[in-house]
Amino acid sequence: MSTVLYITAHPNETEASYSLAVGKQFLEAYRAANPNDEIVHLDLFKMDIPRIDADVFSAWEKLGAGTAFDQLTSEEQAKVARLGELVNQFVEADKYVFVNPTWNFSYPPVMKAYIDSICVAGKTFKYTDKGPVGLLGNKKALHIQASGSVLSPGSAYADFEIGHRHLDVIMKFIGVPSFEAIFVEGMAAASDQARQIKENAIQQAWNIAKTF
Repeated sequence: MSTVLYITAHPNETEASYSLAVGKQFLEAYRAANPNDEIVHLDLFKMDIPRIDADVFSAWEKLGAGTAFDQLTSEEQAKVARLGELVNQFVEADKYVFVNPTWNFSYPPVMKAYIDSICVAGKTFKYTDKGPVGLLGNKKALHIQASGSVLSPGSAYADFEIGHRHLDVIMKFIGVPSFEAIFVEGMAAASDQARQIKENAIQQAWNIAKTF
């Protein structure tokens, strides 16, 4: 049995969202193909995801110098402990599905906060004399991203897009060997084709779900 983290970064729970609608269809197809797998939904907008702030840096510095955890301030303890919970949950899972809209050529900032929480030396990567090496070599990941414009690799505006490209770098950095993408895009540029764009993405989601 595998554990799938279904990670959404959308402020609204509605199928009016193209990314969430496609994500929902992916889950239905995945459950049909893998009825024994566990799917854990992480709604990032509703979660406690500590930002990497002064408290966190202070705590890390103290811990690195040998200070005991219970000697940290209450704020430092709470934030560091929560960050540890997030990265441990990520490491223990087998597969990841990231779902988000595109905001200003990237994903919502809460997704970046989550990514920061799971990029931890000794957990998802390690430093070596040849540089950092990812530790998650037996995982799979899928990115479902919606955008009103066409921003996918090979498009005229691909160089503007930084959400999927950043996530691709992160997956490589932490060693995830399989990373696929579904781009639900162009609905604003070609509003008369929006329904078909959505249906095409759903079909792609169903196809990927069968072997994910």
